[in-house]
Amino acid sequence: MDPDADTSRHIKFLTPAQEEQDFERVVKTRLNANFDDWPNEAGFEGLTEVRGPVDLKVIGSFPPWAAGTLYRTGPGGYTVENTPNGTFKTTHWFDGFAHTHKFEILTDPCERNGTTRVRYSSRHQAKAYVDTIRKTGRVPGLSFGQRQDPCIGIFGKIMSVFQREERDLTLTSANVCVTVNADLPGLVLDSESKQSRRRGHQALHLATDANLLQEISPETLEPISLSRQHTLHPLLKGPLSSAHPQRDPDTGDMFNFNLDMGLRATYRVFRTNAVDGSTDILATISRPGLKPAYIHSFFLSPSFVILCVPSSHLGYMGISVPWKGNVADAILPFDQSKTCQWFIISRRAGRGLVAISESPAGFFFHSVNSFEERNDASGDIDVFCDVVEYPSTDIVHAFEMEVLLNTRSGENAYVSDEQRVRSCLPRLVRHRLRVSAHKSQETCRIACEKMFEIKAPHIGELPTINPDYATRRYRYVYSLANCGYSTLHDMIVKTDISTRQTVSWRGPAGHTPGEAIFIPRPRVLKSEKEDDGEDDGVLVSIVLDGFGKYSYLVCLDAKTMKELGRAVCDWPIGHGFHGSYIK
Repeated sequence: MDPDADTSRHIKFLTPAQEEQDFERVVKTRLNANFDDWPNEAGFEGLTEVRGPVDLKVIGSFPPWAAGTLYRTGPGGYTVENTPNGTFKTTHWFDGFAHTHKFEILTDPCERNGTTRVRYSSRHQAKAYVDTIRKTGRVPGLSFGQRQDPCIGIFGKIMSVFQREERDLTLTSANVCVTVNADLPGLVLDSESKQSRRRGHQALHLATDANLLQEISPETLEPISLSRQHTLHPLLKGPLSSAHPQRDPDTGDMFNFNLDMGLRATYRVFRTNAVDGSTDILATISRPGLKPAYIHSFFLSPSFVILCVPSSHLGYMGISVPWKGNVADAILPFDQSKTCQWFIISRRAGRGLVAISESPAGFFFHSVNSFEERNDASGDIDVFCDVVEYPSTDIVHAFEMEVLLNTRSGENAYVSDEQRVRSCLPRLVRHRLRVSAHKSQETCRIACEKMFEIKAPHIGELPTINPDYATRRYRYVYSLANCGYSTLHDMIVKTDISTRQTVSWRGPAGHTPGEAIFIPRPRVLKSEKEDDGEDDGVLVSIVLDGFGKYSYLVCLDAKTMKELGRAVCDWPIGHGFHGSYIK
C-alpha cells in the first residue's frame, strides 16, 4: 500500500432508501456463489504462532493517544496430522484451536511528532488439547459443532450422557478462545498473576460459552490457570454460560448467567462485586415449559439484567448435547411457534425477576447495547434492547468449515436455498420492554415491542460500540457486513441508528476484516470548544489479504471511516472472534 494513496475509494455511503434494494442485491450475489475472487483459506490453513515481540512495518500512522494493547483471540489451527484415524479436521469454525494475538501500539515519548510503532506476538493456548486429538483421533469432551466420530457406538453415547464427572483439566487441555476479558472480579489469582499486576498489567481471562475461564499472561500470553464458575458461587454448577459477561461501566461489577440442565432448565443470573469479589444470585429462573437454549450473549441496563432465551432450544432438556457430542447438532429444528422468552431481573438484591415477556421466534449471537428511559406519562421505565437478530437458526451451520472454505459440497449446497440465504443475513433490531414503576412482589407479564429493524448489508455481525456509551443511549454501531462477495465478511460498517445512514470501509478484493474495536480519543486531549462526539476515536481491525496471504492491523478514523494507517505482518493471522483493547 502506498502511504500517500487515496483511501477514499474504499469508503461507501448507504442511505435508508437503499436498504431493501441492497438487501435483495446481497441475496442475489450470494445465490450466484462466486467466491473465487475473495479467498479466505489463508485465515484457516497453515497458521503459526509468533511469540515475538516483533516490530511491524507501519504505513501511515496511528494516533499517539491510541497507545495501548489490543488482544484478540480465536482459532489458530484446524487440522491434526498422524492421528489413529488419519488426519483430524475441524468441521466448525467455532471449534478451531485457541490462539491469542497481541498488538502493542507504542509511542516514543522522545519523538516530538508522536510517532507510533506496533509490536506483535501470539501464542497457542490449547497444546494438550491438540495432543489428545493426536493420540485419540477425536475431540476430548464436548464441542460447539464438531461432527461426532461415526465410530462411537451406542454404548459410548449412553455413557457420555450419564457420565457427569468433569474430566481433569490441565492448563492447555481446554479450548477456550471466544472473548478476552480484563480484570474479571472474584477469581483467585496465582503468584504469577499477582507479579504481573505489580508490573502494571491487568489480569486476562479467555471465555467461551461453557462455564470455563482460562487465565493467560498479559505479557507472554502463556496459560496460567483454569477456573469454573462454581469457584465464584457453589450454585453455578451448570455447564453453559455466556462468553460475553457484562460489566457495569461505573462500578466494574460483572454480570452473567449459568445454565444447568436436567428435569428442568435452570438459569441463574448472578453478579460478582468488583470491590470484594463476592458473588450473589440475582434470580433463579426455572419453570414449566422453559427450555435450555444456546445463548451467546445477554443485556445489561442501569437497573436490570435482561436475559432473552431465543428459539435455539437444546433437545431432550439438554441431553442431546452429550448424545450428539456438540451444541450445534443438539439444537432442535427451528419452530416458528417456539417464541423467544424475555426475563427482566432487577440489579437490586432481593427483587429478583420483575417481569417476563416474549417476542416472535428467532435467534441471535450478539446483543449490542441496552439503555433505559423513564416514560413521562406513566413513570414506567422503558428498557431498550438492541440486538443483531436472525429469523431462524440456519446461521449456526453457516459457519461450518466446508461452507467457509467454499467446497463444492459446502458453500454451493448451502447457498442454493434462497430462503436459507435470506435467513442467514443479519438484522439490527431494537426491542422495547416497559417495566412498571410500581414495585410488586409478583412477576409481571409485559409487552415486547419491536421499534425498528435495519437489514444487511447496512448492519453486520460482531457489533461493537464506543465503550463509553455502554448502558446509555447511543447512536453508532460498528460491525462486519457481507455484500455477498465473501463466505465470511467483506467490509466494516458504521451504522447511524438515529438516521439509518451507513458508511462502510472495504479493502481491495480478498481483504477480509475482523472485529472492529473502538478506541475513544481521551477527553483530556479535547478543548472545551471541541465536540465530544460519540464517534470521536479510531477503529482497529485485523484484516487478512487472502491473495497475498498476510494480515495487517488497520486503523480507521471512526468519524469518516478513512484509513489512517496500518501495521503489516509478513504472515496470515487466523479469522478470529473477539478482542479487547487495554489502555
